[in-house]
Amino acid sequence: MICDQRNPENHLSQHNNFLGKSVSGPFTIPSGIITTAAPIIQRLFNQVPQIGIVTTKSIGPIPREGNREPIMTQYAPGCFMNAVGLTNPGADEAAKQLSELEIPADRFLLTSVFGGSVAEIVEVALKLAPFSDGLELNLSCPHATGYGMDMGQDAALVNEITQAVKAAIDIPVVPKLTPNVPNIGEIASAAVEGGADAICAINTVGPAYFTAHGHTVLTNKLGGMSGRGILPVALKCVKEIREAVDVPIIACGGISNADDVRAFKHEGANVFGIGSALTGLDSDALAKYFQSLQEDLASDANTTATLIRDDVDMGFRSFKIVRNVKVTDDISILTFDDKLDVKAGEFVFAWLPGIGEKPFSALTDDPLSLVVIDVGIFTHQLLQLEVGTEVFFRGMYGVSVNPPENARIVTVAGGTGLAAVYQIARDVKKADIFLGARSKDRLYFTEECDAIANIHTATDDGSEGYHGVVTELLEEKLLELSETEREALVFYNCGPAPMILAAEVVEKKFVAPDRIFSAIDYMTKCGVGVCGACHSPDGRRLCVDGPFLAGESS
Repeated sequence: MICDQRNPENHLSQHNNFLGKSVSGPFTIPSGIITTAAPIIQRLFNQVPQIGIVTTKSIGPIPREGNREPIMTQYAPGCFMNAVGLTNPGADEAAKQLSELEIPADRFLLTSVFGGSVAEIVEVALKLAPFSDGLELNLSCPHATGYGMDMGQDAALVNEITQAVKAAIDIPVVPKLTPNVPNIGEIASAAVEGGADAICAINTVGPAYFTAHGHTVLTNKLGGMSGRGILPVALKCVKEIREAVDVPIIACGGISNADDVRAFKHEGANVFGIGSALTGLDSDALAKYFQSLQEDLASDANTTATLIRDDVDMGFRSFKIVRNVKVTDDISILTFDDKLDVKAGEFVFAWLPGIGEKPFSALTDDPLSLVVIDVGIFTHQLLQLEVGTEVFFRGMYGVSVNPPENARIVTVAGGTGLAAVYQIARDVKKADIFLGARSKDRLYFTEECDAIANIHTATDDGSEGYHGVVTELLEEKLLELSETEREALVFYNCGPAPMILAAEVVEKKFVAPDRIFSAIDYMTKCGVGVCGACHSPDGRRLCVDGPFLAGESS
């Protein structure tokens, strides 16, 4: 089918009708970015109506942990590479999560699927179609051999997969195409001949390679490029697709402002996917971004460009270990040869090339020091490092803590959580620190805490301080306060989820939820708000909305 139709109103009217459903806005976020978990999706359904089409992460037949971090890097301002590795919970668990979503009548849930064969893709499609408005076929991932780009480069196979899925389900099917082909129009034509209801283009460009300090950054070594650097490629691909087929086009690849949207609209795109441009935006800033984009398009302006976070820094600095002091066999305090200007509440990533990277709150910032507990491959390796070993750091990330004036600050910590709350207590110079551990030998930095705050310790075995869990001690001490003292309370909790949830139960007996700030040890991967791994149950992302989240965060 040859077509030179560049009037997107034929496919997405002023009332935003997309594939038979009236939707609230012409925007989406491409698969794998932000909308990677049901709580985040629900939050966007509730708060960002401009995103009329919500695209999920790609779901396969079985769970995949994906690649070890780093999974994302920045090679220039607004230009990124990623190799997430198709992390997903598997089709059965994904179906359960999607079934629990409350989808507004004016939103379109586009569920992205993948598989290693035609049969696997059909299997996943059958499981997820009942909970979706349409299915995106991920035929274009450039860094997962056997699951993506190699399929999308074969026109006959694209046609076969599309036909097979269309025959199995009764909702729209949208193949997502790779730009890494000689003739994307030919691939789009094959998809439409196979029954595709729309086309999504493009996925990331690559695979590509990037280094820092002489080391490959991505643990996967190769990754797909995204962001403003690929916009010309995406624009060319959309132009060629529109010349080849007459179905709606979801355009993505480098879009960051209203002028970019207008350029894609001119080439025939109907829906506009914004992904990398959202890097670093917290939930409120993301909502403001899409509102501004809508207003810009209505008024021929381009003010949204000013909302992009070009100040997000993913570069690495080199530090050397000067001390590795063991607390117990599985806990050490590492001190480094330089400082970082870390504000209370912020965190950094430590990177060991070839091993991985993980986020840490700084125990002290001048010099930089970390408390490390052996909980996995990365931390085990970190604990073994000798004086003089080089470790790389990026950041700072997160929202710094700004306690209300005249507040009585109470902090509760367990495990490595002491690092985060110590910074708060140090800065406010008037705080109570409640510190819990299994036994006396697992307590650390208590003398330093005692020098800046009122410290209250609890151990499960009674070997130090209160005999019992720290939340029991917390409630006991709070009951001793006067009514006036309780009115001034503000809580900061950091540590494992069970401890924090128990602390919140106690604290809610004394203050409103908006005076309780909790940083739970959720999985944090990218650190810049893109991958969604660190989502809380209410859909906020720990790395950009926190790490200390107020209110009903858990």
